[in-house]
Amino acid sequence: MKHTPSSDQQGFALVTVLLLMALLMSMLVGYFALTSIDMSTTQSTIDSSSGFYAAEAGLNIRAESIRSTFIGYNRPSGPGPDSAFGTPCEGFNAGYNDFACSWHSLSNHRSQTYVNEDAGNPSQIVIPRGEPYQNLNAQEYLYTLSSVAYNGDQDTEAILEMQLKSRLVPLFQFAAFYNKDLEILPGPTMTLAGPVHVNGDLYMQAGAALNIHGQVTTTGDLYRGRKNNDSCSTRDVNVIDPGSLRTLPSCASGNKRYHVQDSDVTAWNGMIQMGVDEVTIPAPEALDPTPGQTYWDKADIRIMLNLHSGTPVVEIRNPDGTVDALGSAALIGCSGATSYSNTFYNSREDTLIDMLEVDLDDTLDCIHSNSLLMGSRQLDDSTEGGLVFYLGVDGPNDTVVNSYGVRVSDGAELASSVAGAPTVQGMTVVTNQAMYTWGDFNSVNKKPAAFLGDSLNVLSNNWDDSHSYSGGVEVTNRDLRPATDTTINAAFLGGTDLTGGSDGTAGQDSGNYNGGLENYPRFHEKWSGKRLTYRGSFVSLNVPRHVDGTWSSQIYSPPIRDWGYDTDFNDAANLPPLSPRFVYLRQELFVRQFNM
Repeated sequence: MKHTPSSDQQGFALVTVLLLMALLMSMLVGYFALTSIDMSTTQSTIDSSSGFYAAEAGLNIRAESIRSTFIGYNRPSGPGPDSAFGTPCEGFNAGYNDFACSWHSLSNHRSQTYVNEDAGNPSQIVIPRGEPYQNLNAQEYLYTLSSVAYNGDQDTEAILEMQLKSRLVPLFQFAAFYNKDLEILPGPTMTLAGPVHVNGDLYMQAGAALNIHGQVTTTGDLYRGRKNNDSCSTRDVNVIDPGSLRTLPSCASGNKRYHVQDSDVTAWNGMIQMGVDEVTIPAPEALDPTPGQTYWDKADIRIMLNLHSGTPVVEIRNPDGTVDALGSAALIGCSGATSYSNTFYNSREDTLIDMLEVDLDDTLDCIHSNSLLMGSRQLDDSTEGGLVFYLGVDGPNDTVVNSYGVRVSDGAELASSVAGAPTVQGMTVVTNQAMYTWGDFNSVNKKPAAFLGDSLNVLSNNWDDSHSYSGGVEVTNRDLRPATDTTINAAFLGGTDLTGGSDGTAGQDSGNYNGGLENYPRFHEKWSGKRLTYRGSFVSLNVPRHVDGTWSSQIYSPPIRDWGYDTDFNDAANLPPLSPRFVYLRQELFVRQFNM
């Protein structure tokens, strides 16, 4: 007999089914809720991460802006927003100039940034031991950078803050600073009393010995041996450790070039560092006679040789590049101060040189006696640490390879011979063409001094142009080019050739040697047995832009190289006027906060 469920049983089953359906529905609702929460959390995390990157990008943009301002010989100016006047970047609390609030976009996110400067800026520091460029003097500026990131709905996604130090390091605190590969391969013993930095690879060997009493840093690699061929001298190359000189690893088997490894230099306690960050330095165009370029704008006097007319003429130029007629007439009226010549034959360039001649002693006398030349400024002007002279050539080929030059003579003492004339505090001589120094320079009552040019040529006290060109022909016999002992106290900044025509391994084993640091100054005489006493700093920012003759084409024999870094430059007060510098940033603190 068929059993029929009672109504109570049917009701219980219905209730059970409904409960199960409700439970299942609750589970589904919970699942969808959890999924929604997870998706929301994921999206929030994505938004927060994107916001973080947008805010970080804003900080990087502001940091680069600060660095770029300093590279241009300017200082960032403010002030930034002040929390004492309410929320930063709202209403009138937006700051000014380089520190003002600004917006930056990244994908669908925007960041608002601003900068505040430390009230103690700048501070003079000595870079701590263990860091790149240790023991060098630097001006240090501390800034706090803030960045708030928003999505498209203006919701705050990330808040970041970074404290950063901007350090300005004068290039003339290095015994040698190269913005490319550098080779130091002296024959006689060479001692460098200061640090060496290379924005590239460094090659070192010696015919007798090479001693470096300073930190050695490279952005690239370090080699024992030559670049132009795969060879190496076993003579000692020594670098301070910092307690005493320590000898670098010797050559590879078979006296081949050896690639120095990090593990090879641990004993130097940070005095040798490879693979450091590249530093940004002024471009070669900074030397151009162009309004807007630092050396032209800030020069105390601008003397130009004009070759555009039929007869070469020496002129004084205004900051905007126009001719100062009254100043030019006054300078021409000072007999012997400046002139034009075309009697020097440069064998390396295989041409006679159209030369702006500047007799420094007569020029200083002329400036002291005539206010039309420097206006209200006197010989003791110290606006930039001393006098800045711009000497240039304005000719049809001044922007390309040419036969132009600037020659400075009669500069043994940087002083006027007029009784009672103000004392020169220092001097920097700048040109964008080839620079020639003739005879002793700054050897009496030494002052902070520098030569900045496209290339640097040194002529001894005994030089005469007839030693290079006589009877209408080039003098090729070195014996007819006798040098005498000469002393120069000045930093050098100029272009140098590049072995193999390329930085890095692409320039190796080319057989085309550029002369190395030991031939940084270009010579034109027989120096055998004669001494060139030099104290200064060797800086090379680039290859020359206006000369292209090769080192092997020079007619000369090398001097006794009594060369050394001028340790007076370790004191910032003794640096040459308007010394070029590099800028690098050092992050001190980074704080992040997410709003979710």
